[in-house]
Amino acid sequence: MFKNYRITDDIFYVGVNDRQKVKFENLIPLTKGVSYNSYLIIDEKIALIDAVDISFADVYMDKINAQLNGRKPDYVIVNHTEPDHSGALRVLMAHFPDMCIVGNKKTLDILNGFYRIAYNTLEVADGDTLSLGNHELQFYLTPMVHWPETMMTFDKSAKILFSGDAFGSFGALNGALIDEDMNIDGYWDELILYYANIVGKYGSPVQKALEKVGGLPFEIICSTHGPVWKKYLKETVGLYDRLSRYEGEKGIVIVYGSMYGNTALMAETVAQGAGQAGVKNIIVHNASLTDSSVILRDIFKYKGLIIGSPTYSNELYPEIDAIVRKIAIRGIKNRVFGYFGSFTWAGASVKRLASFAETMKWEPVLTPVEEKQGLKEEKYNACLELGAKVAGLL
Repeated sequence: MFKNYRITDDIFYVGVNDRQKVKFENLIPLTKGVSYNSYLIIDEKIALIDAVDISFADVYMDKINAQLNGRKPDYVIVNHTEPDHSGALRVLMAHFPDMCIVGNKKTLDILNGFYRIAYNTLEVADGDTLSLGNHELQFYLTPMVHWPETMMTFDKSAKILFSGDAFGSFGALNGALIDEDMNIDGYWDELILYYANIVGKYGSPVQKALEKVGGLPFEIICSTHGPVWKKYLKETVGLYDRLSRYEGEKGIVIVYGSMYGNTALMAETVAQGAGQAGVKNIIVHNASLTDSSVILRDIFKYKGLIIGSPTYSNELYPEIDAIVRKIAIRGIKNRVFGYFGSFTWAGASVKRLASFAETMKWEPVLTPVEEKQGLKEEKYNACLELGAKVAGLL
């Protein structure tokens, strides 16, 4: 029944779209869905590259069988063991019990731990090759992009890099697969959203992976989420390079929490100061309304960051406390940082934000603005100045 997308004459897409899941990893809202990408190489030997989430095993099997014409896959290559890509493996093995699972040592250990699969396996090391006939596959270990077992598979004859989660994006595939066949405008922010929330902590391993595979003559990237990159391949690799070096574009993200509107007014004033200083890319997030995944995306995207918080039980406002912890976990570097806060009878938020800035080792850190109770003229002007100063350091 299925007529699968064709990437080349003998490489087919057998992945699926998930438009039902509300949150990825039960954390990140999927406003545009997500795809689980799997690929099938038909040669003298047949190989699957990665699998899909267990929820879609039935459709997945139908798509595979529609392409096999009675044949059976010889190999399934596991670039990444996360369950959204390995969940259907036991179903695959039940249908194709002679199929060999290909992965590195850590891959096979995790598969045994998750699914008690420890049979019909082939362990590969960095640089090893596997011939399918016309297609020769070479394996490159890329640990901590973003799990310790992750690897990439390079098809030398097709010049395709099967990259695992690297270069992937959120967003289901809407009627097309390859970037040149679709409007990709919306996928750039989905790629940054994915990077910031899933891969963002691992900038150094990403740089090492780019160095390892960057010299390969690949002309297509097939990741496990989002579009197949062909026309915009260089832009995609370049974006990953910038993100993993924590290079933000010229712009400012202002994140605030507010209970009664006083800190919110300070945030609006800071934004006004930045705008009057000539910054066009200014994004203001109310941390109580905007999901933290979107806030993190924008912090990865832009160089300037200003955070404001009222004092809450002698601590940061809870939603601000949560976002600064997530920023710290990801070790985001090279940001121009400003901060401000308000309090009613005893101020603590500005001190807490100062400690956060010290932890992040961001330089320079500008003099903060702190207001007691309602915003008054002196601190109103200081908020304008704070926005302008951050703008001037971009």
